[in-house]
Amino acid sequence: MIAVIQRVSEASVTIDGRVKGRINTGFLVLLGITHTDTREDLDWLSKKIVGMRIFGDAEGKMNLDLKTVDGSILLISQFTLHASTKKGNRPSFIDAARPEVAIPLYEQMIQQLSVDLGKPIETGEFGADMKVALINDGPVTIVIDSKNRI
Repeated sequence: MIAVIQRVSEASVTIDGRVKGRINTGFLVLLGITHTDTREDLDWLSKKIVGMRIFGDAEGKMNLDLKTVDGSILLISQFTLHASTKKGNRPSFIDAARPEVAIPLYEQMIQQLSVDLGKPIETGEFGADMKVALINDGPVTIVIDSKNRI
């Protein structure tokens, strides 16, 4: 699994002109799932996201996590994170998981992030054409790949 975490002061996702999810302070997380991802990847990544200390403390150092700042999460599925651009100019998405693999893992990630954060999270809709808006605070953007944890 690949997660792109963006520290935001606000973020929202709109589908067919209707706001589906909206947060203030927190993380906009773009999640890419590949066919080799497992529950172990999901559990590790969820804990890593929630524990990420990238909010400023009293001295302005990135030292606080989501729970400490009472932050929220907006989770968006994004298969394009697994794009291969090695050949030509048209990306290949062969490494992105098919819906029958990705949807259950995405739904499990929603639940696990909610458990680890201690409150419900906001989401987009798997496979939908989504319009994502955000104010990246910093900007701070972190990429985490569960396959590179060792």
